Amino acid sequence: MTASSKRAEYVAWASLILNVVFFAIALLVGRWSGFFVVSAVSWLILSSAIIWFVLVIQFHQRSLAEQEKLDMSQLAGAERDSTIFRAKGEHATLFAVAQRRLQVLEKWFIPVFAALTAVYQAGIGLYLLKGIPAFAGMTQGAGAEVETKQPLVCAICMTAIAFVSFLMSRYAIGMSASSSEPGWKPLRAGGSSLIGTAVVCFTLAVALAFVQFNVVFLINIIGYVIPVLLIVLGVETGLNVILDIYRPRIKGQYGRAAFDSRLLGIISEPGEILHTAAGAIDYQFGFKVSQTWFYKLLAKAIVPLILFACITLYLLSCIVVVAPNEESIIEHFGNPVNDAGKVRLVGPGLTFKYPWPIDIAYKYPTKKIRELYIGYVPKTDPKTGQVIRERELLWGKSHYEQEYNVLVASEQTTGEFGEGAVPVSLVKANVPVHYRIKDLYSFIYEHNKPKELLESICYRELAKFTASARIEVDDQAGIEHSLLGSGRAEAKRILTDRIQKAADAEHLGVEIVFLGLQGVHPPPEVAADYQKVVGAVQKKQALILGAHAERNKTLSSIAGSVSYANHLYDLAAEYQSAKGKVDAGKIRQLAVELDEAFAQAKGDIFATLRKSQSYAFEKATLAEAVGRRFSSQLNAYRAAKEIYKQQQRLMVLEDSMSNIRKYVVTADANDTQVFIVDVQEKLTPSLYELTGLEEHSKK
Repeated sequence: MTASSKRAEYVAWASLILNVVFFAIALLVGRWSGFFVVSAVSWLILSSAIIWFVLVIQFHQRSLAEQEKLDMSQLAGAERDSTIFRAKGEHATLFAVAQRRLQVLEKWFIPVFAALTAVYQAGIGLYLLKGIPAFAGMTQGAGAEVETKQPLVCAICMTAIAFVSFLMSRYAIGMSASSSEPGWKPLRAGGSSLIGTAVVCFTLAVALAFVQFNVVFLINIIGYVIPVLLIVLGVETGLNVILDIYRPRIKGQYGRAAFDSRLLGIISEPGEILHTAAGAIDYQFGFKVSQTWFYKLLAKAIVPLILFACITLYLLSCIVVVAPNEESIIEHFGNPVNDAGKVRLVGPGLTFKYPWPIDIAYKYPTKKIRELYIGYVPKTDPKTGQVIRERELLWGKSHYEQEYNVLVASEQTTGEFGEGAVPVSLVKANVPVHYRIKDLYSFIYEHNKPKELLESICYRELAKFTASARIEVDDQAGIEHSLLGSGRAEAKRILTDRIQKAADAEHLGVEIVFLGLQGVHPPPEVAADYQKVVGAVQKKQALILGAHAERNKTLSSIAGSVSYANHLYDLAAEYQSAKGKVDAGKIRQLAVELDEAFAQAKGDIFATLRKSQSYAFEKATLAEAVGRRFSSQLNAYRAAKEIYKQQQRLMVLEDSMSNIRKYVVTADANDTQVFIVDVQEKLTPSLYELTGLEEHSKK
């Protein structure tokens, strides 16, 4: 037994020395190369060295106890008659000093040391976790950027450490699993720590090899894995110490040390999981399931099956499935551009690539419409986190969690505000901006934070536009500077174009699909005053538009259309100008053109001209008729003067006495008969003199 304990002690000594050497190499190489993770792994190796140091003490004490026990048994067999060795009771135990020391060591020292190991692992893990820099593989400590060098040398060192640690761990674990020497079981704790060091160092060596190709994400991940692993091991060891206090101890049965990690044991002895599961299954079913052929086959094939599953899952990284609304960029060793200078852009569908981490695919929903909230912070549902949409936008109240003010130009002059005042106003501008990704490469690689940059561009262009804009405009010429009313659509188009041009100038690779100005309104405190101002402006515009309508109506009624009235006005102005210059030829030409233009005019001019032409025709015709009648009368007079005179005289009497009762008296000139005519006689009876009608009607 002494030889067996000595052999385990030699293994512990060899492992301790190797771990100390590995710790020094890793620490020095890490400081020399500037890689934080290489320095961090040295503290993981130191925790393994501390465990081997305890195992050295334990196996050394065991070898002393076994040597003492062997010596006592030999002396007892050689001198049975000696009185000094006849006492087999309490007097014999007084000589077993090494055995008593071993009992005290395993009962008190190892649990206390396990607790100290847990404190060390958790403490150094937290210290390293706080000291992780932005790029764990590229800096030495937090906030102190250090230039790194020679990643391949570091990878070779880590590979050598991993290889030797793996060999020693397998040797130690194989000794601990020997059924002929149950005293070697404590070697499993050291072997598990060595297998953990081997796995971490090998992974670190692979990551350092990728650093040579400027691929640093893997080494950054390991920079977090090492501190977290130390913290987890420290917590596990601490829990084991607490559980060991309440765990029953059977004499002669091996008690597993608290620093013997069960988590690392899964890697070092995966068969233990099956043994534990088999024991539970045997207990539940009531028979030895572990003795069946299926279990034995599974126990033999568990490692190949796990490896096959891991390889299958790893090879699945060669398949990239891009959804219909997505696009993907594939990086080959961190480079998204192929040898031909083209971007490795993949559209919707199934695509194959090299396995991770040679090729890495980044998928983005390029067809998805994204939204930016410019000038406000929307309200969100505290339960779901979704944005609460406002159904109505009223001037007299706030609509969002936060609303920002912007400056707009004012229609008032400086004198209306007072000396030193600036003619500007404040409004709330709640502008939602919807966009989508149109160039994925530019969106990802041209800028570190493209969304924040686009948001800044939107704020800048909105501030520039509103600084030269107004709330309302007086005429159509200022519509492009209007934020309310009829000019909002044009202002939206202009602002959208400006943001799109600024984004294209920065190579953001986005397309602005919508910009809303419905949320532009005055602050709620002065909304009533703004409404009065806008109402006055709108009333002014209504009067102006009414005057324009009346003008158009008048011109249309005069000349038939506004354009033709303007044409007549231009001809008349040219005619007056020609008269001022006394240009006879020009005057005649313009007079003819003006007459033709008036002749072709419609409306009141047409009616007046036609009325005047009709009147002129009438006068000319009447004058001609009078002339002809006079000529006829003259001929009649010349033919019979007396008859013509008598006829004219009678015609005059007939015209002048048409409404007078006339009496014709025929008598001789020498006759003296006298006629008396009562001129008071009423020719027509009055209404009151009509009597006898009633009797006549009765009859």
